[in-house]
Amino acid sequence: MRRTGNKARAAAALALATWCVLATATASAERADRDKPVNIESDSLIADEAKKVATFEGKVVLTQGSLIIRADRIVVQQDNDGFQRGVATGNPARFRHKREGLGEYIDGEALRIEYDTRADRVEFFKGARLRRDSGDDIRGDYISYDARTERFTVKASNEASGSGREGRVRATIMPKKPAPQTPASPGIGRQD
Repeated sequence: MRRTGNKARAAAALALATWCVLATATASAERADRDKPVNIESDSLIADEAKKVATFEGKVVLTQGSLIIRADRIVVQQDNDGFQRGVATGNPARFRHKREGLGEYIDGEALRIEYDTRADRVEFFKGARLRRDSGDDIRGDYISYDARTERFTVKASNEASGSGREGRVRATIMPKKPAPQTPASPGIGRQD
């Protein structure tokens, strides 16, 4: 019995490591979260130590500092080199994370969210959406974020929608408010 508990803990640690990396890769994520404990709650966990796969199912909630991932299912697999690949699925799967140095959060959702530590990339599939507290909002059928290059790619579906139009990428970029200017001190810039 004790051995099964160790395997479950090892599989949980594998899953935690994958999603810790997600926290560091998500568009200027809060660096302080890396040092915080990761907690996962789910209705069930199936761990296959030989295949290095852990599957969390049923109202899965992963938290680490400001990072929160909610999904119906999270599957994590580790390769022989120690790289992890995680897949979160839901209707939709969601995440929320604080941006580094800002009081702003990034929210994302899709039917499937995948992260690959070898490629250092997060991908959102089907009904993908990323939002910032500032009001910026990007939607498409597919969104990819490459953490190495800090580049986003957003694609629309080629399938026709119910309105007879092809899917489109939608972006709302809110105007940035100018920084407050300090009033000039009396006498500065005056020439008598």
